[in-house]
Amino acid sequence: MKKALSKNMNLVSHHLLNGFGGMGEGMSIQVTRDARRIMWMAHVSAPKNFSAVDVTDIKNPKLICQTELPHQSVRSNSLEVCGDTMAVAYQTNKLGEQPAGIEMFDISVPDEPKSIGFFDTSGPMSKGVHQVWYVDGEFIHCAGADPYFNARLPEKDYQFYQIIDAKDPTNMKEVGRWWMPGQCESDEEPPNLREPKYNAGWRPHNTNVYPERPDRAFIGYIDGGAVTLDITDMAKPKMIANWNPSPPFPGFIHTVMPMFERELLVVSHECNKLGAEDWPKVTWVLDNRHESNPVPLAILPLPPFEQFGGRPGRFGAHNLHENRPGPSFRSETLVIGNYFNAGIRVHDISNPFRPEEVAFYVPEDPENSRVGEIQINDVYVDENQIVYAMDRFGGGLYILEMDI
Repeated sequence: MKKALSKNMNLVSHHLLNGFGGMGEGMSIQVTRDARRIMWMAHVSAPKNFSAVDVTDIKNPKLICQTELPHQSVRSNSLEVCGDTMAVAYQTNKLGEQPAGIEMFDISVPDEPKSIGFFDTSGPMSKGVHQVWYVDGEFIHCAGADPYFNARLPEKDYQFYQIIDAKDPTNMKEVGRWWMPGQCESDEEPPNLREPKYNAGWRPHNTNVYPERPDRAFIGYIDGGAVTLDITDMAKPKMIANWNPSPPFPGFIHTVMPMFERELLVVSHECNKLGAEDWPKVTWVLDNRHESNPVPLAILPLPPFEQFGGRPGRFGAHNLHENRPGPSFRSETLVIGNYFNAGIRVHDISNPFRPEEVAFYVPEDPENSRVGEIQINDVYVDENQIVYAMDRFGGGLYILEMDI
């Protein structure tokens, strides 16, 4: 078993979530009316839907809620909390299955979440919704779906950027959508260029819209690269920029995170092959002063390949702590991300041409990991710089402090 490794990060506590891991890419903190702090987490696969852990005392986290999915062929990979309401994404394994879409929950009593609405995207050409972004209590921005979306490659290109009016969570309505020109059979544009070896698809992953710029959407479009959209008119999004290093780099842009004060973009690729087959999966720093033409400045230093590459699990970049509103750490210089078997990594980009790794934590390998090693799948940092990370398989929730 590989032991824990650390630099300027310390483990505060660890919760195994009653042995049900399979943690996805949704982490969000709720501060309740009685001042409790609840960490809500999505599961990447059945049988569990979402879990809630009371982290008011970070040294003694307590599982207070864990819900079930209706069957094995659906997952709730993503969730977001805004106030006392939570949006949960449902994606099926095959086209045409149910449930597919977004379910809204009243979590004012977090021990007893109540379903209050469902936005149904199920149908013959849909696998549902992969990711949700819900920070203003009004709109959900998501990697969405439509029952009859005629993608050129239905098994890979089945999602698009979708904006949903959720002001009334019992009666949600689509207000806008956008997809990459060439993605659909009906498009006049030619088919999109495919990454020759892996071809993960042309569809959105993360769809970030911040209060500082509600007229902009920053989208990781997987093999379609990093996209900036003008959503001043939500009914008619317009593309401002599309930066794509693939090919020659392997595809799968995951997250596009703006740093508004410094006019930078931080862009992560997701590693999705075992044993570093798709290495290098990296995180880029882009100059965004001229937003129609983002320019790469640097790549965040990867953990040593000699130490982590070629092992049985995934190795490379994935999620970022996204500087979202709410009880969340926000920084223009520190980038906190997860790297699967290389754990959580913190980089200082004060000098965007020379990023430096300033902290990391790699948990010891969980006993019941499907691949035999840690696979940190998501990370969230609260306003007190407490770091929460979860394992893709059996490791559960890790709570850490940064010493930087």
